[in-house]
Amino acid sequence: MSSTPTPTPPIRPSRRTVLAATAAAGAVTVGPSAAPAASAPVMPTAELVDTPARPATAAEAERPGPRPPATAQAPSRELRALLKEIDPDRIEATVRKLVSFGTRHTLSTQDDPDRGIGAARDWILAEMRSYAAGSGGRMTAELQSYVQEPASRIPTATRITNVVATLRGSVTPERVYVVSGHYDSRVTDVMDATSDSPGADDDASGVAVAMELARVMAKRRPASTIVFAAVAGEEQGLYGAAHMASRFKAAGTDVQAMFTNDIVGASRADDGTKDPYTIRLFAEGVPTSETAEQAATRRSVGGENDSPSRQLARFVRDTGDNSATGMHVRVVYRRDRYRRGGDHIPFLEQGYAAARFTEPAEDFAHQHQDVRVEGGKQFGDLPEFCDFPFTARVARVNAAALWTLAQAPAAPRNARILTAALTNSTELTWARGSEPDLVGYEVVWRETTSPEWTHVIPVGNATSHEVDLSKDNVFFGVRAVNRAGLRGPVAFPLPQV
Repeated sequence: MSSTPTPTPPIRPSRRTVLAATAAAGAVTVGPSAAPAASAPVMPTAELVDTPARPATAAEAERPGPRPPATAQAPSRELRALLKEIDPDRIEATVRKLVSFGTRHTLSTQDDPDRGIGAARDWILAEMRSYAAGSGGRMTAELQSYVQEPASRIPTATRITNVVATLRGSVTPERVYVVSGHYDSRVTDVMDATSDSPGADDDASGVAVAMELARVMAKRRPASTIVFAAVAGEEQGLYGAAHMASRFKAAGTDVQAMFTNDIVGASRADDGTKDPYTIRLFAEGVPTSETAEQAATRRSVGGENDSPSRQLARFVRDTGDNSATGMHVRVVYRRDRYRRGGDHIPFLEQGYAAARFTEPAEDFAHQHQDVRVEGGKQFGDLPEFCDFPFTARVARVNAAALWTLAQAPAAPRNARILTAALTNSTELTWARGSEPDLVGYEVVWRETTSPEWTHVIPVGNATSHEVDLSKDNVFFGVRAVNRAGLRGPVAFPLPQV
């Protein structure tokens, strides 16, 4: 590679200018910044000042829900074409096929060709291999099995098998992004392995999302590696996902993000109301894997709302909440719902950034229920209660985030705020990324009370930048930009003496 030219220092705003911009923008951001879209020329490196969010357009003002944050990214032409290929009819066919196996309980039969979790496993593998056949050798599909010895909800030694399709990246294959759903199902009694357990919404819908993304992306060349997984053992205790996460960790795999789609099949709540254009995204604040030293730093300088998983959730909002997906992403500041847990949790336990997609309001008569009619009301997790166009839009949100993550630069490593000297300005440093198409960086900031990044400062192809704004008053972040104009996730800087 040729040597990197010395960047021209950008013009820095004064504290007074920056604070005036904050007041003008208001407490809530109202639109994306003036940063170039994905198809725009590369970022300039001079005559740039702090950019608050622009006013909303008339169309955005009429759109329900929160306005786009300052860091929002318009989908590229490539991404729009990909999203259009996601097919609700294929998603419906996948859900109905999985339901046809009668039960997919983890403890059900594994050697019957037509019924039980083994039949579902073999069908998913065959489908994934059919997608891989058209990938030009970039995708592989395999079974990932182990024997779970007796444990909670596992009375006897049981083989648990994940179906894993891996689409290898062409530029930075060491970076890995994972999307999953769980293909096991259950009825009212979590130990009932023989009764019909259709599991259409929980979680054939999530498996259908992962499989549809595998089908659409297999024909493409992501820069980084994407893993599409259907895992087992979720209802018995997250066993399959825990095995997958531990294997990644043991191998030293650089899993930069993981999404699980669990209960993403319906848009109707238990009171009959519908919300077909919202998807919840659960993202933890304080990291599950936080050490005592990390906790001490967080208590000192803040960051409860700036964990890697929260930055991941913001990235999903930036890339997946727009007209191309037709969806609003409602980020929920929790690891999961009350008394519930999903397959992202084992990844959080291993120190990976992870989050969970779930429909906007659940109908509990149609999950974890015996199939029956009581008082004229149908119970059971049946396909007739699913909204397949809704699930296709959920798949588009996943696709927008995953594809942009795989194509954009990674979050900068070793982002730091220098604190050796007490000053009313802020000096940030970070390590230069290794991506061959990386062209520069942006510093982002927001008031400590704001949930979204409100300002963007392009800083050129540098590894440090000083902002004439007190680190005591606001939160800062750093993100990388590539030649195509794609922005990666934000890195939250830690103090460095």
